[in-house]
Amino acid sequence: MRQLVTGAAGFIGSHVAEQLLADGHDVVGVDCFIPYYPRQVKETNLAGLVHHPRFRFHELDLRSADLSSVLDGVDTVFHLAAMAGLSASWSDFESYMTCNLLATQRLLHACRGHDLRAFVHASTSSVYGRDATGDEHTPLNPISPYGATKLAAERLALAYHTEFGVPSIVLRYFSVYGPRQRPDMGYYIFIDRVWRGEPVVVFGDGEQTRGNTFVADCVCATLLAARRGRPGEPYNVGGGEARSVRWVLATIEELTGRRAIVEHAARRPGDQQHTMADVSKMRREFDFAPKTLLRDGLAARIAWQRDQLTL
Repeated sequence: MRQLVTGAAGFIGSHVAEQLLADGHDVVGVDCFIPYYPRQVKETNLAGLVHHPRFRFHELDLRSADLSSVLDGVDTVFHLAAMAGLSASWSDFESYMTCNLLATQRLLHACRGHDLRAFVHASTSSVYGRDATGDEHTPLNPISPYGATKLAAERLALAYHTEFGVPSIVLRYFSVYGPRQRPDMGYYIFIDRVWRGEPVVVFGDGEQTRGNTFVADCVCATLLAARRGRPGEPYNVGGGEARSVRWVLATIEELTGRRAIVEHAARRPGDQQHTMADVSKMRREFDFAPKTLLRDGLAARIAWQRDQLTL
């Protein structure tokens, strides 16, 4: 079967594409290399994919390109492309609006009339707001432009399902981490600065918690959703273990054998205080259970980042 992965050069997208190839699928990858972080990082993510005989890559912008060719013969769409990050969404709303809304609408519109098995749309715990600790029925109250655009994109995906039969399945990812994590993300920065002996800035008191999801567990849940998910439904995707920023830093210290130099700053607008995915729905419907403990995932993350420093 032929699968389309948008954001294929990104953190989660490259892992999803690799697993689909390993499972025997043909994969069409799309990315436009928006300079949110260096293009070289994304090209490195693609390095293991571009020479695979069943992988075809298109550098194109979902906001403006003709999408008919990339959908030709596609069975399932994994829509992982997005403008990520909370803080920048306050100052560059246009990018978030066009990447997260316009791009999603154009892709959904192009999917009308295609006999898709599934349209898997990647969303985020940020749609819940400051505290994201319940199930999928928890009220949706985003507190950042990023969260607001992601919630609107969810609504678009579900509207195209209701009105045009696009088999949209929404996945709300909770704090995904692991090898290839974006360089602007917290764990990347923590590990990099601890390793270099530079100050780590903690926004807030450090007691905020995250329901962390190792990327391999995220990929497993994403592929299960394509096979078993019910169109028109949202699903939380999480790792089953919430830990504070203080705990994460202490564990990084233990695993690296280096001390963290911590500096505190005010909480950033839009930052969540507590997140923990209730994955009961996925457990019931997909028989999904996360496998990676945070300490083990951080060890894998540190090993990967150490390798990058020595390349």
